[in-house]
Amino acid sequence: MCSISLYANHMSSAALQGSLFDAVETAGLGPLDAIRRTTLSRGAWIDVLPGWLAGADSLFERLVERVPWHAERRQMYDREVDVPRLLSFYGEGRTLPDPVLTEARAALNDRYAAELGEPFRTAGLCYYRDGRDSVAWHGDTIGRGGTEDTMVAILSVGAARPLLLRPRGGGETIRYALGHGDLIVMGGSCQRTWEHAIPKTAKPVGPRISIQFRPRGVR
Repeated sequence: MCSISLYANHMSSAALQGSLFDAVETAGLGPLDAIRRTTLSRGAWIDVLPGWLAGADSLFERLVERVPWHAERRQMYDREVDVPRLLSFYGEGRTLPDPVLTEARAALNDRYAAELGEPFRTAGLCYYRDGRDSVAWHGDTIGRGGTEDTMVAILSVGAARPLLLRPRGGGETIRYALGHGDLIVMGGSCQRTWEHAIPKTAKPVGPRISIQFRPRGVR
């Protein structure tokens, strides 16, 4: 695991172009009533709500400063490579880095716990510093997500980046540009039967942070 200090200059150089629709200083959540569900194939579905969090750009700036970001290296075939994003994980019982994230998790539990059968308990954060940072096609199948239906709720702050989804094994790709307080919830069999990715891009893009709320035993 690499020290965050190796990335200090890169992080400080990332500039967020704020949204004209998100200029408020205080972050606050809207109602979840307007969220819209799309049924996918193989028992999967997604719920999407643009702009759920007002003041998301101010939250982005706080998270950049407060979160103990770290870099990781992973084995890729016969060599070890850098994970192309910064990471932080908040397990059960650990205080989240901003009160609005605690409020967001509580609101998501109010909405989804009965359908899910359990609450969201953990939060994983990813910091995409620019277009070179990405995540490859995958499902959250470490732990119970590989064998059971579950949910993963992702709140995005900072600049919009495309989240791609496709059926596992290939098929038509669905694209959502997520940032500035947008919410997507992936449910049903989505982690087992579909894949999602944030692709690299050579286009100039601002930094983005995603916050992934998950139930116990899902990564």
